[in-house]
Amino acid sequence: MTEIISQGKLSKLRGEIKALQTSLKNFADALARQQSILARLAKRISPGQDPTLQDTLASIVAVTSITHQLGQLLPQIDASLMDLGQEITSQLREHENLTALYNVSQIVNSTLDLSEVLNLTMDLIIQVTGAERGFLMLIDEEAGGLAFRVARNMDRETIAGSSFDISRSIVDKVAQEGRPILTTNAQSDPRFSAQASVVSYSLRSILCVPLRVKGKITGVIYADNRIKTGLFTEGDRRLLAAIADQAAVAIENARLFENVMRNLSEITNMKNLMDNIFASIASGVITTDIRDNITLCNPAAESILGVRADGSIGRAYQQVFPAVSRTPLPRLVEEVKRHRERYIGYEVDVDLPERGRVNLSMNLSTLRDVQDATLGVAIVVDDLTEKKRFERERAMIKRYLPSQLVDSLPDGLSELRLRGERQQITTLFADIRGFSTFSEKSNPEKVVEVINQYFALALTAVEQQEGIVDKYLGDAVMAHFNTPLRPVVGHAWRAVLAAWDFKQAIEQHLQQVPDEDKLTVGIGINTGEPVVGNVGAEDRMEYTAIGDAVNLAKRLQESARGGQILLSNPTYELVKEKVEVRALDPIQVKGRQAQEQVYELLDVWRS
Repeated sequence: MTEIISQGKLSKLRGEIKALQTSLKNFADALARQQSILARLAKRISPGQDPTLQDTLASIVAVTSITHQLGQLLPQIDASLMDLGQEITSQLREHENLTALYNVSQIVNSTLDLSEVLNLTMDLIIQVTGAERGFLMLIDEEAGGLAFRVARNMDRETIAGSSFDISRSIVDKVAQEGRPILTTNAQSDPRFSAQASVVSYSLRSILCVPLRVKGKITGVIYADNRIKTGLFTEGDRRLLAAIADQAAVAIENARLFENVMRNLSEITNMKNLMDNIFASIASGVITTDIRDNITLCNPAAESILGVRADGSIGRAYQQVFPAVSRTPLPRLVEEVKRHRERYIGYEVDVDLPERGRVNLSMNLSTLRDVQDATLGVAIVVDDLTEKKRFERERAMIKRYLPSQLVDSLPDGLSELRLRGERQQITTLFADIRGFSTFSEKSNPEKVVEVINQYFALALTAVEQQEGIVDKYLGDAVMAHFNTPLRPVVGHAWRAVLAAWDFKQAIEQHLQQVPDEDKLTVGIGINTGEPVVGNVGAEDRMEYTAIGDAVNLAKRLQESARGGQILLSNPTYELVKEKVEVRALDPIQVKGRQAQEQVYELLDVWRS
């Protein structure tokens, strides 16, 4: 709009000056004709004629003198009008330039959108210079060269990349040297006429200036016209250089803003990612500043310590976690801050209001900035409560089962199988006969050595048949088959085989020891449904079977002679197809009113 108004004013003023010059010329011509007429009239009047005529003659002479003077002033007036027109033109052009610079400054403050800044700047340059095309290139620091950022034509349309037919040598020269280049006809300019791009693209008027911010070249502005020669002047070069200085600031501000927004976006994305990571971490993560105020508390920490993060941020951790603060944690935090100590796997037991007694493992390390200054402390908390309980239960199970078997049990199985529950099992009791007499005659070391030999034979026989040894009762062994810890198919048959193998192993053992160390074993076996599980107090528990079925197995063992294996009727009914027995007379056992049918095991038939 500024250009249209300026050109309209300029045309009007030029028209008025031209009209004035035409009027003055017509006036001069009229004066000349009048002067000629008056001269002829003066010749006809003689000095001796009528005085009135004499006055007329004097008037004619005066008018002729004035006309002559006017005629001499007309060229000067015409020249002055010409100078005035040129001055008006210059003033209007200067006004346009100032308006252009003002518009550029407006662009600087109007938007921080880089694409918009580039397009507005280039459209303004084409407008004030009359260029056919305009290109703006910025230095790509990563790629190390100039990259096209905007290309526009006089219709304010974006030029496609296929039309980027410009002189790259001129552009590169300006970018490297930082000096503007102006040529009114590149085809005949000895500096560029030999360049292939100038010739092949038929380039003529070219104007190229650098973009510079704080002494550093950031890009170039290139304008040209492939048809007109002499389009650009030194005034255009100075104007474009001034516009470039203003535009460079606008572009740099927009680029900085774009980088800031990109970095903010990356920071936001990173924060969201970190939040997601912290939220998904099973370990509790707490960070504090140098004054011990909490700066971060993830969901896992909330769950482990029984607090809410939204009420913890900005508060001292001693206030948020009073129970934990009564542990060595405050001392560790101070050592981490002052001496940059690092603690890994520091375990504490603490009573939490919401959870009771828990076992926690803590890792502590310093938080530092890029200058390696201490910012605070990072505390990673792991809840070991369930793990410790599980380890205790697993250790307990290893008392009854082989370690390899226990280690292969899935997590949580011990908890499911250690509770008391009723289950059909087969119980085996074995007692060493004559042990009391042997122990009276032998020293304690000898007694322990001999009894351990028998117990080792019993343990081997039981484990080979997938049973568990419940306990050693003085000189007796108690074992179970098909407990919830170690279920087996055909548990009665497995118990019978274990007893038979134990008996055979003892017979072989007796052939290798002196007579004074030869002892026999009486065995009783019964099948029933006792309660199986943990019994005892929290700090001292045992896994065992309790009930009448277990008691009957013990009574049978007490009734057996050395080397004899007695089966209850329930056990016999489960294995009678695979054993040879002798039915004994029913016996009365302690704690039962009815007599019990008992069978002595004579042989087993392994399939």
